[in-house]
Amino acid sequence: MADDALLRSSLIWLAAVIVLVGLHTHSFKKMMVTYLMGLFAIAGILLPHWDFFDRPFSQWLSPFSVDAMDSNPPHRSTSKRFRIYPLRLVIYAAVYGFSVYKWWMFVSN
Repeated sequence: MADDALLRSSLIWLAAVIVLVGLHTHSFKKMMVTYLMGLFAIAGILLPHWDFFDRPFSQWLSPFSVDAMDSNPPHRSTSKRFRIYPLRLVIYAAVYGFSVYKWWMFVSN
């Protein structure tokens, strides 16, 4: 339920940003780009299968079996979902930083 509430509040904030972009730019195209970029950003943070990515980086290319998940049951706390791993942090910072920069350059012109 907490994940649903987080997704719902993220989508509400996205709608508010879209309205602000629309009021500021008067451009439907820029509103749609903001909508798509926001959906991809929300999906990239909230939807990945974190049990898969919580393994060591060298094991990401190997299949993830259900037996491995059963032997190591996931804790259903939200703190596990947002653990800070250096490699994940670098990848997210690079991808989202570049995306926000390109979005801002598009919207501000």
